[in-house]
Amino acid sequence: MHAWENIPMDAEANFSPMETVHGSTIPTKLTIVHSTGVFLHNVVWCSCPGVDSSTTRPQTAFTFDVLNHFLIDALECKTSASSFFEKIRRMTNNCFPDTVPNRYRELMRVSRLWRDLMSRKWFGFAHNDEQKPDKGDLACWLVSQRYVVDGNFTAQHMVMRKPQLDISLSDGLGYMVKDQEYQTHLSSAVESKERSSCSNHRAVNAANISRSNLRATGVGATACARHGCFVPHSIVDFQKGERHMNIDYSICNALNYHSAGIDSSLIIYDVGCQWSINFLQRVAQSKGLSVPENMHIVPAVGKFHLSAHKLACFARYSLNFIQGAGHVDGEILETLWAPFNKISPTARSMSQAHRQEVLDDHMRDSNWKKIVGIMKTLLKKYKRALKGVDDTKSPFDELTLSLDPEKISIWKIDEKKAMEQRGEYLDIYQLQMNKAPTMAEIRLKLTESENTDTSKPGTVSWLITGINLEDLQDGLRADIRQLPTDATPGQKVSIEEKRQRLTARIAKFHETADAMTAGMDLGTATVHSDDPRFCYAGHDENGWGEVSDEEISEYIDEEILAEEMGIWMPSSVPYQDALALGLGPLQAEELELRKGQANDCLEKLRMALGHKAIIYRQYFRSANSTWAGTRSKQEAQRCQLKIDKCVRSYQRARSAMEGLGMDKATLGSLYQPISPTELSIDKEVTEENRFGQGSDRLAWFWRGNNASQGQDDAWIDESPTDLVYRVNWLKAKARWNRWQEELRLVRHEMGWTINWFKYHQNEWERRGGQATRPGHQAYAYQQVLMWGRFVEEAEKNFNGCSLASTSSTLCSPQLAEIIVFKIWTGQMVPTAFHVILIPITDRIKSAELNRPGCNVGIENQPVLILLL
Repeated sequence: MHAWENIPMDAEANFSPMETVHGSTIPTKLTIVHSTGVFLHNVVWCSCPGVDSSTTRPQTAFTFDVLNHFLIDALECKTSASSFFEKIRRMTNNCFPDTVPNRYRELMRVSRLWRDLMSRKWFGFAHNDEQKPDKGDLACWLVSQRYVVDGNFTAQHMVMRKPQLDISLSDGLGYMVKDQEYQTHLSSAVESKERSSCSNHRAVNAANISRSNLRATGVGATACARHGCFVPHSIVDFQKGERHMNIDYSICNALNYHSAGIDSSLIIYDVGCQWSINFLQRVAQSKGLSVPENMHIVPAVGKFHLSAHKLACFARYSLNFIQGAGHVDGEILETLWAPFNKISPTARSMSQAHRQEVLDDHMRDSNWKKIVGIMKTLLKKYKRALKGVDDTKSPFDELTLSLDPEKISIWKIDEKKAMEQRGEYLDIYQLQMNKAPTMAEIRLKLTESENTDTSKPGTVSWLITGINLEDLQDGLRADIRQLPTDATPGQKVSIEEKRQRLTARIAKFHETADAMTAGMDLGTATVHSDDPRFCYAGHDENGWGEVSDEEISEYIDEEILAEEMGIWMPSSVPYQDALALGLGPLQAEELELRKGQANDCLEKLRMALGHKAIIYRQYFRSANSTWAGTRSKQEAQRCQLKIDKCVRSYQRARSAMEGLGMDKATLGSLYQPISPTELSIDKEVTEENRFGQGSDRLAWFWRGNNASQGQDDAWIDESPTDLVYRVNWLKAKARWNRWQEELRLVRHEMGWTINWFKYHQNEWERRGGQATRPGHQAYAYQQVLMWGRFVEEAEKNFNGCSLASTSSTLCSPQLAEIIVFKIWTGQMVPTAFHVILIPITDRIKSAELNRPGCNVGIENQPVLILLL
């Protein structure tokens, strides 16, 4: 064999291989790709009778070694086929790599075949030619029914030019679903356009994403929430974002995979609160979806994503309050996507079948590494669970001893009902308060009572108009702040037209005010000035800034601008003076409306802060391009404008309530001032959505009502003291229960792991016993030793920890008579392999691990060589 660098540079240009005729003694030149380079070799084809080949004119051959190298490089280093072959070319001729034949396309094709053959061998299908792999059979998997679901929009796939030429080798046999069945489901499924009742989540918005040049905008996966293994035959492609029809198919396939005898499943999904509402109805309406009979599904939201949900979702979908969940965060898929994203650019332009096989292989490798490292993982979890039980038991016991046993008995009943019924019964884990009334509700109530003697018809509508005019003034001032320094004439005209319309509406409002007050001289109207701390103008590098009023209103002399006009409201008159003038009923009505205005502003503020948190955590911090970062920044700026607008409106409402005579106790508890530091999102949006955090660190508007007992405006159903004790006791008990469950689960998993290793050891022992070919017998025996080693290591590491007592046997004595190679004294062991040398006698007497390159050293005795 000659290295390519010793062949003339124009060798490939002049090389024209002869047509191969099997049985001919005429040598043919063949390009051979090995892990050390590309070589040209003369080959004389086998002329043995009865021997044939499926390839009629072979020109290139790849050694097993180079194919194994490529697979490991691709799995561990995420090396593309193009980069790998360029490395081989440089290893062949570093000075003139272009003179080495480019066999990149051949490598792509052969590596697919090699990957498929190796997968079938690893999973035992090479030992039984009659049995064919079924859905998900070429995948590693540990049985569990605690799933986490998530989408990945980096794993895109481009539209193929000629999809009819694509050929699949393992469609649906690994982790990706079978394409034809999936497409049939999509063609008949109808996407439900449900309005979200929770925060503005990315997964919901992503359903509107559509790219014309992409066949798939991403993938959706279901994985084990405890071990981080991808579930076989459950990975789906997205066509237009993360829609329910895609996720439902993934979840249903996961629920039906090895679920016999399991009647409950935990599904953790970042928008689980919305997905779970009509899931069973969608399953019933679709022919392509099904769930196991009598399967009870418990939806939950991962702890990281839960912080961006509404506060009502915390108790109902928190993993802290799910019996049997143990201590998981539900975010393990996020850690799996990080290495997965490294291969996404390479797989983006592959054929559909090739991409599916590559994704399957990387997911299989990910699962395999989880299995190899499961002993260390479980030991780490075991130590953490022991500490967690100790840390949570003592505080819970101390709190229990300090409380009234009768109340604890009532709380235990409530807890049991919450665990069984779930839904709204889980609200016991939150502050029990009635929702603060909105302005619409207060307006309805006041309008219904306008027929009383103390009220005039139309006063409520008039007061609402005044509040709306204040908001319009605020909006106009915000528009002016957003104008660029070099505003165009068109922009200036637009502002001027808004001013004229607003001026006319204010004048009309004041005319109505004269009728409402019988023309009384009520003094100066209220002029609102914006707090500069909440006047974010969105200035950036483009030179945007505030345009002065003189630049816009060039034709206005000393006329008061519309945004600076005073608006007369009952709150403009001091409280005692209003009573003397008979304006008490008007002030009382405005006070109720101002309460509604403040309540609405606080609710909108919480929603806007949650939205901003999502932008920073899921968009801005993970932006992988300048375009995405700019879009995220603009979205964050728009969200900040909403936050500032809510705060300014709340400040006007609070100032009016203070002028209307609201008592200081209520103002100090229900309607406190808002400072910029309370609007920070450096931490989780709501402290209650974080494990182990106290509510005393929350901004006051997240905590709800802190009013003292007996106040009419307190929206609570029980005394504050009982409420605080109840919530703290229930949460302390939940934390202790979850750690107890975690400890029990880890102990059981240790026993399950040993039994799982034994199962595979026995399976390979059975296959080896049934095999008739020496190669099959040798490979089976290698697998027996490998799984036996796993059993030994697990039993040694889990000694005294697991609940299951186990024992193991290295291998069956009958397998000791397998002879694969005969190596005699003085011959060298191949340096590329570690080997186990086992003397072949009636029984196995010894085994030793030799270093690469050492002499065998067993005189005149055949040995079994196991390549590791």
